Amino acid sequence: MAHRLTKIATRTGDGGETGLGDGRRVGKDTPRVRALGDVDELNSAVGLVLAEPLPAEVREALARVQQDLLDLGGELSIPGHSLVGAPHVERLDGWLEAWNAGLPPLKEFIVPGGTRAAAAAHLARTVCRRAERSVVALGREEKVGEPARQYLNRLSDLLFVAARAVNLRAGGEDEQWRHERKKR
Repeated sequence: MAHRLTKIATRTGDGGETGLGDGRRVGKDTPRVRALGDVDELNSAVGLVLAEPLPAEVREALARVQQDLLDLGGELSIPGHSLVGAPHVERLDGWLEAWNAGLPPLKEFIVPGGTRAAAAAHLARTVCRRAERSVVALGREEKVGEPARQYLNRLSDLLFVAARAVNLRAGGEDEQWRHERKKR
């Protein structure tokens, strides 16, 4: 792989196309490239969360998630290739269950925010939802592995729970949505 990254400015994309992992050239605005870009943006958003002080278990999990997202990007770059499987989704499920166990139940929507780390996790969650929508849209046109979609769906849940856990660990609490209900 090192030989592929020795020259970053190749100028091969100047015409609006990019190369897939299988060697094909496609438009930069195709659903596959859009999904790849959204997963890449998600990985950067998770990196932003990791730039903040975090509990060790959250840091370790999100560092692993970044590696998984690189695998997912690799899978998306080679049509028909599979790198993300059921064990990846099951790992997220385990973290979700463990982290959620220590949180108070929700009675209302919460306002994204709190600590900088929690706010970054909420932002990563919304980027994850966009990446999920892009992968779903791609799946309507081309085959996409079910675990890839499940992984992104579960990851957005994990980022939500991580934000809550980080806030709680920092001594804060979730700010709940305050709204007036219409009287009937």
